[in-house]
Amino acid sequence: MTSYVKHRGVRCPGIGRFFLVLAAGGALFACRPAERPMAIDGRAQGTTYAIRYYDPQRRDLRGQVDSLLAAFDQSASLWVDSSLLRRLNAGQTDSLDAVLAFLVERSCEMTAYTDGAFDPRVGRLVQMWGFSFRQRTEPDSAMLVDLLRASRGRVWCEGGRYRRQYDDTELDFNAIAQGYASDLVARLMDSCGIESYLIDIGGEVIARGRKADGTPWRVGIERPSADSVSAPVVETAIPLEDRAVVTSGSYRKYYEKDGVRYSHTVDPATGRPVQHSLLSVSVVDDECWRADAMATAYMVMGLDSALSFIEHHPGGPGTEAVLFIYDDGGVLRSHATPEFEALQTQKRL
Repeated sequence: MTSYVKHRGVRCPGIGRFFLVLAAGGALFACRPAERPMAIDGRAQGTTYAIRYYDPQRRDLRGQVDSLLAAFDQSASLWVDSSLLRRLNAGQTDSLDAVLAFLVERSCEMTAYTDGAFDPRVGRLVQMWGFSFRQRTEPDSAMLVDLLRASRGRVWCEGGRYRRQYDDTELDFNAIAQGYASDLVARLMDSCGIESYLIDIGGEVIARGRKADGTPWRVGIERPSADSVSAPVVETAIPLEDRAVVTSGSYRKYYEKDGVRYSHTVDPATGRPVQHSLLSVSVVDDECWRADAMATAYMVMGLDSALSFIEHHPGGPGTEAVLFIYDDGGVLRSHATPEFEALQTQKRL
């Protein structure tokens, strides 16, 4: 683990996803150099990332960003055989670094807050359904009962060590890790004195400040497609300033068998992929990790339960600016909270 990733901040050393980013406009290359955003694009955490930022010094921060994301993968990725999370799940260690300690503690809080709709303890269930690093296994009732038991065991942090009630409980931070990685890249940008940037790691987006022309960054939210290979189409676009937005959906990651579509979102209560009319949820929040967790929780709940949750948690984290897109008898419909509607109707400033 390098020093780039820290729980309370990220240094800028040596310097003295389901979203369509609508960042620059057609006149980008007609701008003077100081008015053009710096661009970093790459791959990390099994997905792509795109970063745009304005820097009068025209510094290239690719090295720092790539180092941070590589270190993050070594900590929290299930796709890296030697990652700390893989070793933690296998019982090879109980040591926690700052990243995993944060993810464990915040995940426990979000599990309690969402009444279990968000829950990282579904690791073995997600693997069984083939949405992780292992091949899909056809579950029988006895297997499902055993995995549900493991997914309900208590987990906690104690003196910098990871503790779990059952040895076969495995964590999967897929529904929060990329959001937290975006938060950490944002801290890196802040530490380097960058005041205007847009970060997109696999659809987990953070915006700070405004573009050089004084207008806010704008983010397009994808319309749910009929299948996983259709070209993305913008459903709506919102301005984003000093906030994060995350979309979770069931229409890109799934498999079909015997005419049934199985979503990658697993309901912790049943141990099975969710099957309901809700196709995607977009959540705007001050913290990207929290928007990430809440978008997944709403996808587990389904539309009616999610709207009930928002009604009973006024002003709570991840409840104010939310967009739901759902299937109403073969017709796509949407429902937006008043704050999200206000974002949609804002004119380009």
